[in-house]
Amino acid sequence: VIFFTVTAGAGYGLLILLAFARVAGLAPDISPDQVVGTGVLGLVLVTAGLLSSTLHLANPKNAWRSFTRFRTSWLSREAVFAVAFYPLALVWLFVEWWFGNTLGSVVLGLATATLAVVVVVCTAMIYASLKTIRQWNTALTPVNYVLLALLLGALIFLAILAWLDLDTSRLGAVALVVLAAAALVKLVYFHWIGQPAGPTINTALGFTRATVRLLDVGHASDTFHTREFGFQVARAKLIWLRAISLSLAFALPLALVAGLFGEPGLVHLGLAAVSAYAGVFVERW
Repeated sequence: VIFFTVTAGAGYGLLILLAFARVAGLAPDISPDQVVGTGVLGLVLVTAGLLSSTLHLANPKNAWRSFTRFRTSWLSREAVFAVAFYPLALVWLFVEWWFGNTLGSVVLGLATATLAVVVVVCTAMIYASLKTIRQWNTALTPVNYVLLALLLGALIFLAILAWLDLDTSRLGAVALVVLAAAALVKLVYFHWIGQPAGPTINTALGFTRATVRLLDVGHASDTFHTREFGFQVARAKLIWLRAISLSLAFALPLALVAGLFGEPGLVHLGLAAVSAYAGVFVERW
């Protein structure tokens, strides 16, 4: 699930930035063929993430059932919009490849970017809608998901432009803004949830003024729910993981893109993308 959310998010972020690059001229010298190649890479990342999401299912052949509860389930909405995303993205890339940067390709690109944001928000809402986990049940969760997707997409796009020996100055400025915004939201989130701690029966029920005691656990051994939702990590370890995620996902990429280690070329931008991916992976865990 972590690989899915991070990798697919990176793919969606790349396609979002690619669409807006064509509108705002963030990559002025990129050709239609290069746009299509970059878009295909984004779709590969999205597909790899989506396929990996079925591996945690006890019975993967029943994955189709996720499409049947659109009115009540964020997971179902995510599945429906993720499938609808493909034909729209493919039509956009075909129009871009055949006709170039025309009004039609711009409109299709913006529509694809909008649907990509919708899918990422639906993914985030699967967790943000869980009232029993206070740390997830906040509007900061979908904001964080979208910003981290854009962060990964911007850095991967920058590395691609550097590899193609194209101008990275405009997109680099956008990447710095996204990095700063994502880091700020993450710091606000860490401050809001307070000291690292897992969910307890008190936080799940919302009772904070008295001790709640479970009289009957209902089973004699570990279950999926106790292993997954009652999983506990040492507080000191969580603090170290926070520091690692902030360093890898934000601090190091920010320094590399800003040129603190020298002119940001392919090596620096590639390292920034890899570092951010690793940092977001730790953050998501």
